[in-house]
Amino acid sequence: MSCFMPLCLSIWAVLMVPGRTSALNDNIEVMVMLPRNNTYLFSYTRVFPAIEYAKKALREADAYAGLRFNVRFENSACGMDALYALVDRQKDERPDLVLGPVCEYAASSVTRVASHWNIPVISAGALATGFNSKTPEYSHLTRIAPTYLKMAETFQAIFGHFGWRTAYLIYDDDKDERNCYFTMEGVFTVLSEYHISTDFAVLNSNEERVDPDGIITSVYGSEVVIMCSKADIVRDLMLAAHRRKLTSDSHIFFNIELFNSSSYGDGSWRRRDKYDDEARAAYSFLNTVTLLRSTKPEFEDFSIEMKKSLQQSNIPICEDCSAVNMFMEGFHDALLLYAIALREVKSKGLTKKNGLEITHSMWNRTFEGIAGQVSLDANGDRNGDFSVVRMTDPESGKHETVMNYFGTNGSFQILPGFKREWFSLRTIPPPKPLDPSSGGLGVSAVTGIIVGGILGTALLLAFYFFRKNYRITIERRTLREECDIGKHRQLREDSIRSNFSAA
Repeated sequence: MSCFMPLCLSIWAVLMVPGRTSALNDNIEVMVMLPRNNTYLFSYTRVFPAIEYAKKALREADAYAGLRFNVRFENSACGMDALYALVDRQKDERPDLVLGPVCEYAASSVTRVASHWNIPVISAGALATGFNSKTPEYSHLTRIAPTYLKMAETFQAIFGHFGWRTAYLIYDDDKDERNCYFTMEGVFTVLSEYHISTDFAVLNSNEERVDPDGIITSVYGSEVVIMCSKADIVRDLMLAAHRRKLTSDSHIFFNIELFNSSSYGDGSWRRRDKYDDEARAAYSFLNTVTLLRSTKPEFEDFSIEMKKSLQQSNIPICEDCSAVNMFMEGFHDALLLYAIALREVKSKGLTKKNGLEITHSMWNRTFEGIAGQVSLDANGDRNGDFSVVRMTDPESGKHETVMNYFGTNGSFQILPGFKREWFSLRTIPPPKPLDPSSGGLGVSAVTGIIVGGILGTALLLAFYFFRKNYRITIERRTLREECDIGKHRQLREDSIRSNFSAA
């Protein structure tokens, strides 16, 4: 309790804003949409203690002591259940605030309805690029966790700093939640804007066997390899690259792990098998991009309380791992942010039912969250701070943070453990190996010659018939395309308006 009181006082100081100084008195109906399944890092059991922690802090702050948050949980299940739970509410039972969902597809449908009903939505998820355009469908969405586009700015800064111009993206697309797909969509979008040449390989480890050696052969010719996949797949890819001697001087390897950074670091290569020593050597060339971790004393108190709650819920926690992830931090800070915005709006004579005004009051704002300063841009998306973690002692396998990127001001920080040679390309990336059976032309060249000959013959034969039927073909095609476009708008992928490659 002695540690908790200073936190309450600091939150009280931060939450005081210009305007009326009288305490707020209101009942706020909150609908929390998270999955019940504890395999998710953002399950209700994991996140609910963080929301309760924020409620307690607000009660201790005099200006917010009169706010009563009535929290009701709905199992989003990362599917349509979240939407059904919202639309089943009668008009007089609709919530004042929606927290979640996290999963992109669930968040897309819920946010559309909530925006239509003028209800603010704050999520520590919905990180995909498609949510970046808020008007009109996602007009009430505030993203309290750094988005994939914000994370991708880290790569833009690193590429600019070291002068790299080519990248190869490898990601695991499970066709379900598609976290790595949306992660790489952000990277692809940002690097393309800065004219970085990109190519990519897509895996689906849930449905097919992954061939690490075959995938690694495709990275030839690219300076930087960026991966997003399960820990075991990343290990297999690094082993394949190391065996081909691609890790030492011709390629730079990155892995993205935003949600569960404890899965990388000291001992992350270890599987208690015969490849452990080789994997440790390979991992000495792997850089992991993750969220910057807080060192605030208040965060340590918060982390201890969250760890106790998880243990009471029988959720396993490794001894050396952080009990807190970005979802727990985000939903804690979401309640603080809403309280700040509600106070500001009410000082202007409005009420909790003015959802759009409350939403805009949350945007373009900086406040003190549980893990440090939280900064939201004018679009309602949080600016993120990210770290690059790397093995600094190959003998012991010790990992350290060697670089930080601060999204608020776009600054790039080199830390004492950094070594220039780790990020220097001493040789030009070799071209992709040629297929010996092609006589040195390469598979694509031989294929092009054969296909070109066939197509040329076919075009000559088809020219007369094409010319004769041109007009009626165009008319039929126009009618068919109008129908197809109407159907395509209903597709699941369009619900996110993805700008990345076709799934």
